[in-house]
Amino acid sequence: MARLTPSLGIKHWFSDGVFRTILRNASYLGSGKLGGALLGLVALACAGRGMTPVLFGTLVLIHSYANGVGALVKFQTWQFIVRYGAPARHQGDIAKLRDIIGFGFSLDLVSGLLGMAGAMLLLPHLAQWLGIDRQDMMLALLYCTLIPTMTAATPTGILRVLDRFDQIAIQQLVTPLLRAIGGLIAYFGHIGFPGFVVTWYVADLAGDLCLWGMAIREMRRQSLAGALRFGLRTPARRLPGAWDFVWTTNIAHSIWSAWGPISNLIVGGLLGPVAAGLFKVAATFFDSASKPADLMARSFYPEIMRLDPSSRHPWKLGLRAAFLSGLVGFVIFLLVVVGGKPVIGFVFGQRYIDAFDLLQLMALSLIVTMASFPLESLLYMVSRQRMALVAEGLAVSCYALLLFALIPFYGIMGAGIAYMAGICLKALFTLIPTVSSYRTRHRLAPSTEQAAET
Repeated sequence: MARLTPSLGIKHWFSDGVFRTILRNASYLGSGKLGGALLGLVALACAGRGMTPVLFGTLVLIHSYANGVGALVKFQTWQFIVRYGAPARHQGDIAKLRDIIGFGFSLDLVSGLLGMAGAMLLLPHLAQWLGIDRQDMMLALLYCTLIPTMTAATPTGILRVLDRFDQIAIQQLVTPLLRAIGGLIAYFGHIGFPGFVVTWYVADLAGDLCLWGMAIREMRRQSLAGALRFGLRTPARRLPGAWDFVWTTNIAHSIWSAWGPISNLIVGGLLGPVAAGLFKVAATFFDSASKPADLMARSFYPEIMRLDPSSRHPWKLGLRAAFLSGLVGFVIFLLVVVGGKPVIGFVFGQRYIDAFDLLQLMALSLIVTMASFPLESLLYMVSRQRMALVAEGLAVSCYALLLFALIPFYGIMGAGIAYMAGICLKALFTLIPTVSSYRTRHRLAPSTEQAAET
């Protein structure tokens, strides 16, 4: 890919209509994510200041357990809906689009219910190792009932296919806003640990239901009412390759999506709830700092699925987006190093200041995270999703091994070293098949849908 070196005339990039669309949709999502990140910090600050470090860590563990199980069982139905639904909508094939949405909805429903049942059955056996006390068991079980809505990605896919990124941006504010309001009430009302758990529960549930409401309303406007029908076998027979795609992306993204929650659980299991709380604080700042890459990826993916993979166009877009995102990542890294410590002290209090050393270590991988975001989407574009699965599986396996190997010797800083190494390994393992795909792009033929759109 050496010949795709970014031009010094960056202004020329913006003459590309697809590139402008990617940035426009990313800006929609960014407006919601920025506000959500600030509100999320308010919620975490209230929880951190309103409880002891042990109780704050327990809250993090309860949330991470439900979120982690949800991530493991979750099918990435939004990617399936975008991959197959965008061409169907472009061709005006409403019947096919209904099948695609119904198939995604059914997968979400089945995986969510199975995940909830499994999480509730396993929790009594894992609670002691995780650091969740017996008196908090009922609250933890209550939180597990969120898993069916946590795992539902169909409404996100619907809104993306229908090009309603503005609706997604609005919805992204609901959960952090309610969590911040509830956190302030719990903090100033001295409600304590149960109040914070219920606040987080209600906020998560309301945010998920709001997303479903927006998707259903938009479907009615687009003559897609009734698409949310349960059915797996019949739609799959009419959608060749559907099962292969959803299983591959499910396993790959389940592994990666569970990265954060499982990290919290491992740190909590090995070092206790206080360490889990510190790790959560550092990871929250890291996630907030890397949001621009996530937003670009969510906007980048639908657009390149409409392009011819044998041409240089999508690959150029990937390199340009990676360059801009990496540049932003470098600036954010500098801001984290300079301003991270006073911000943590101001938001969470001096007792959480130790999280800054951990954050500094994790921030070293921020540029890699942001510059490598197009790689996975490019692999999906050329139908090499299994290579993405292998890359993520290898990276997470190495990360988990490093966590268990380094934490006993270096404590919580060992978790930070493992985190940084895992990020870099994922980028490397994904880059190798992406470069190979680019070099052999001339053997690729555009699909019927891509040919129609290009």
